[in-house]
Amino acid sequence: MIYNRIKILTLLLLTVNFIWAGNEDRAGSAGATDLLVNPWAKSSAWGSAGISSVNGLEAIFLNVAGLAYADKTEIQFSRTNWLGSLTGIGLNSAGLAQKMGESGVLGISFTSMNYGDIQITTTELPEGGVGTFNPSSMNFNIAYAKKFSPSISGGLNLKVVSQSISNVRAQGMAIDAGIRYVTGDQEHIKFAISLKNVGPPMSFSGDGLSIDMLNPTTGISIGMQERVSGFELPSQLNIGTSYDFNFNENNKLTLAGTFSANSFSRDQFRGGLEYTISTDKAIFSLRGGFVYEKSIFDANEMATALSGPSGGFSFQFPFGEGGSRVGIDYAYRQSILGGIHTVGGRINIGE
Repeated sequence: MIYNRIKILTLLLLTVNFIWAGNEDRAGSAGATDLLVNPWAKSSAWGSAGISSVNGLEAIFLNVAGLAYADKTEIQFSRTNWLGSLTGIGLNSAGLAQKMGESGVLGISFTSMNYGDIQITTTELPEGGVGTFNPSSMNFNIAYAKKFSPSISGGLNLKVVSQSISNVRAQGMAIDAGIRYVTGDQEHIKFAISLKNVGPPMSFSGDGLSIDMLNPTTGISIGMQERVSGFELPSQLNIGTSYDFNFNENNKLTLAGTFSANSFSRDQFRGGLEYTISTDKAIFSLRGGFVYEKSIFDANEMATALSGPSGGFSFQFPFGEGGSRVGIDYAYRQSILGGIHTVGGRINIGE
């Protein structure tokens, strides 16, 4: 057992040295960047810092290894006003996790981003007035995680990515993988690694890329297809750890930190705190976090809206027999375009 722990810790250290650098030369060249947006309230409330401690359905996004710690059945949904109310962008997500056998869990989730109605414009009508179109982006996830021992769990997530407007569409596939290692007398120390959005390039196709070209010699209109370049997915590697301060049976404070290495943007450091109070009638959790990257405090040099402070809370209430619970989650994230609010609900059905 000690030998296995040494091997895992060595792997963590080697991985830190390997990815300790962002690639700013490729910034902005990836597509499908909505894959980096956390749609869930609990985990986004503390800056997505808890990749080593996230459990259940939300782990499909952060670190799929945490899916192995789901209850027998978990149902969850959430709604987010992405980048504030002025943008009119809505982010919806829902999912189901189901325990399979003694140590495996199967999970599915669906995330959809709706941009609202946008005016159709042409060179002749630059102000629009000829109708609207509704862009959308969505991804479907099917994941499986398993506890290989009391200390080690791992999982894989296969996602189908789709982005479209009225006459152009791009589709692709990607894989996430994650592992978690738990140690300590009270299992209060955790380490994790997750790799996200690894897949082949995507490209757009559809009738919207067809154009009519007039041959000046013959005067005949010829249909042509515009050539488009493919784009990479926003791959990301995360390394995180957390420590639980168990004051007593009813009070716990969790400190979490994560380093995110982005292939197409600046690297980020995530830190968060979660304080949980448990009683016979309810469980209350309060969370806060911060995501830091280079030049975050310089408005002229800031490169992303996915950084800065965040906070939120959760209420859980027991119902029925066997430890089943119903919960309500809320998260707030700061953005230069306005506050981002996420509200979610979940049902956990115990054994």
